[in-house]
Amino acid sequence: MNTTSVNWQSEINKTILRYHTIALWVAVIFNMLFFVTDYFNIYEYWQEFLTFRVAVSLVCLVTVLFHEKIKIPIEVLGFIPVFLISIQNAYMWSVMDLEHLQKHAFAYIALFIGSGMFMFYHVYYSVLIVVANIIANIIFFYYNSTLSLDEILVNGGLLTGAVAIFSILLIRMRYRLTKKEIVARLMLEKSKKELEEQKAITEEKNKEIVDSINYAKRIQDALITPPAKLKKLLPESFVIYLPKDIVSGDFYWATEITTTKASEPNEKMVVFAVADCTGHGVSGAFMSIIGLKILNQSKIQPNINSPAEALNYLNDEVYSTINIHTDDENVIRDGMDISLCSISYKLETSNIESETVAVLQYSGANNPLYIVRNGELLEIKADKQPIGAYETENSFQNHEIEMQKGDMVYLFSDGYADQFGGLKGKKFNYRQFKQLLTDVANLSVQEQQEILTNAHKEWRGEQEQLDDICVIGIRV
Repeated sequence: MNTTSVNWQSEINKTILRYHTIALWVAVIFNMLFFVTDYFNIYEYWQEFLTFRVAVSLVCLVTVLFHEKIKIPIEVLGFIPVFLISIQNAYMWSVMDLEHLQKHAFAYIALFIGSGMFMFYHVYYSVLIVVANIIANIIFFYYNSTLSLDEILVNGGLLTGAVAIFSILLIRMRYRLTKKEIVARLMLEKSKKELEEQKAITEEKNKEIVDSINYAKRIQDALITPPAKLKKLLPESFVIYLPKDIVSGDFYWATEITTTKASEPNEKMVVFAVADCTGHGVSGAFMSIIGLKILNQSKIQPNINSPAEALNYLNDEVYSTINIHTDDENVIRDGMDISLCSISYKLETSNIESETVAVLQYSGANNPLYIVRNGELLEIKADKQPIGAYETENSFQNHEIEMQKGDMVYLFSDGYADQFGGLKGKKFNYRQFKQLLTDVANLSVQEQQEILTNAHKEWRGEQEQLDDICVIGIRV
């Protein structure tokens, strides 16, 4: 048993050294490369940022080259770059205006996510980094920033803090899982009995991973519009939300906003959307969190007063956040398809004789809009371009539709129509989906939800669910 203990400790030390050495080289090289973005985006502070980056990269370079001579513990090798870059980010964050603060929040978040994926050190190192960052941010913002505490928290502070705390749990979990994996592998080489123990450890590992993903689901559910709020904003509505895995790459969103057009009086309207992000499961869920954050940011942008303007903003922000550093044309780029609508009931009392009871505006990225009126389905086609995958000069088109009482509006991802099933194992397809919506549109929204849900289950049968599914129906 003592031999096994020595062996696993030796193996895990090799793993820690390899990961921490890679992290130091990444810090040396990429920390300096990102100075290019500093120079072009925040020119007035480029000298101060350069000084910070040079100092941090120099310390990391000395550490990686001479750590054996000066006998730096292997855990400290990983602590040094994360600690220094996080303090550097705290200072850079404190001198930025609101727009740059929002964008740089993703760099801060990426640091903590990266540390969770690459670092192996005891929990007190993680706690020290988080506490030091909180103190550094308080000091730097106090002396350097004119932003209010609410502006800082809403535009990245809360989310960054949550990810930082989550990284503590992730590092601890990875260390434990890695240790268990190494011990299991060494014991497996000894006997068949150890093989059974490995199976038990693997099951425990899977349970911990599932538990972790379940926790991620709780975070995602907290960001998605609660059904109760959706019902309050749109009383005659239903939502079908069926993730393929525990977490989902599809999401829906609804809120109430007030327009700020200079030429027109302010107007309250309900905005709602359904989006389908690249991938599903954990990868799609990460993208959905980014999409939800940017959509919430769009509410406070004074120059956004239509769904098309919101999609243009969403496209620019997602592209600059996810894909701006990816130039390879063969890379599968991350993005999302989305249908975004706003509805205003301002005409409902202004003209009693008019059939128009509301005005709906719609803009879509690959996702169309269906309206069922008097037994006929109207399809408003989307622009054939995704959100965030490519930088484009083509603005999204805004559609304005006068709505009549009793109209049913449907937003959806492609998961429902693309599901395989039936007697021949084929896709449900959009033709059958349109017919189903037309058949049920005159029923109550509760009955529609039940029929659509049951139809999907019956069609799927024993087949595996192909993709995330999200359908929203709204009666005007």
